[in-house]
Amino acid sequence: MHLADLGHIRLHYQIDGPEDGLPVVFSNSLGTDLRMWAPLLPHLPDGLRIIRYDRRGHGLSDVPGAPYTMGQLVRDTEALLDHLGVKSCVFVGLSIGGMVAQGLAVKRPDLIRAMVLSNTAARIGTAEIWAERAAMARGKGLEALVDGTMERWFSPKFRASPALALWRNMFLATPPQGWIGCAGAIAGTDFYTTTASLRLPTLGIAGDRDGSTPPDLVRETTDLIDGAEFVLIRGAGHLPHVEQPQAYAEALTGFLQQNALLQP
Repeated sequence: MHLADLGHIRLHYQIDGPEDGLPVVFSNSLGTDLRMWAPLLPHLPDGLRIIRYDRRGHGLSDVPGAPYTMGQLVRDTEALLDHLGVKSCVFVGLSIGGMVAQGLAVKRPDLIRAMVLSNTAARIGTAEIWAERAAMARGKGLEALVDGTMERWFSPKFRASPALALWRNMFLATPPQGWIGCAGAIAGTDFYTTTASLRLPTLGIAGDRDGSTPPDLVRETTDLIDGAEFVLIRGAGHLPHVEQPQAYAEALTGFLQQNALLQP
């Protein structure tokens, strides 16, 4: 367990793989912690320095009072990577993590050499939807949101399996203030103009059963970046690396190899 004291926030992080490996930073979704990526790791190739972290309000990181802004989440990630001495990484961001990826790539192009925008968009939902969900979380806790979230996140087949309990429990373990704070950050973010200015190798990944960020929304954002690639993973929802880890790993590995970031 590692806790980085960044001055304005303390973030929990974990690093796996060789010190001299290609740094790949994974940024997870709202209502999860860094364990979210565990199903994917056994399917990834050797030679990667895998960096995962809990954003503010999640997992074992600090939980400041809500609301948060996307600028704060980007600054947190920037400070963590500077603290760890990470330069020129591949950044894999899912959902809100993909929004952080977009913001960080614009702010600090020296930190990100390539990125994966997974199940995310330049703008997700509306301010009204997020305000309604935040009000439910304040009044009734995350229990009021968990069933709808699981329905949007996972395919019917996965929801019928015992494995759903793991993700349901992870969501419910999220500090309500952290969830509400990050929901506010999503509500206030529209990256269409800034993301369209980016020029770096980019892969968009979507799940065909995703009820949170449907494939067309993910493709629309991916298409803002010249030369970006797009992969649709079938039989998967908002967390395709959970339902289809091998397909997700193949898409990510192929992207790294095609862009000469990893040897075949």
